[in-house]
Amino acid sequence: MAEIPEEERRERLKAALWFSVGKIVDEESVRKNRNATPQFIGALTEMLWTQLENIAIDLESFSNHAGRTNISTDDVLLLARRNEDLYAMIKDTVEKLKAQKQRKRKRG
Repeated sequence: MAEIPEEERRERLKAALWFSVGKIVDEESVRKNRNATPQFIGALTEMLWTQLENIAIDLESFSNHAGRTNISTDDVLLLARRNEDLYAMIKDTVEKLKAQKQRKRKRG
């Protein structure tokens, strides 16, 4: 199967993000009896896309600084360190997943 060119892949990802944001905004609009314009959805998508690009760059930088080629949960925790609630949620989830993995290893 042929590899998708980088620019096309980015556009597909952005379109998928636009669709998802639009779906969430529509659901919230119905729930709160409000309307959202396509321009609002577009602006929100652009803002989110920019944030995601910055997050990706930061995660890559953290991983590279640690001498790794893969991004780890440590990198994600480092990124979330300034948001105490988000940090706690991610840390809790990571610890639960590690505990589950250890239980499976002991059984299997």
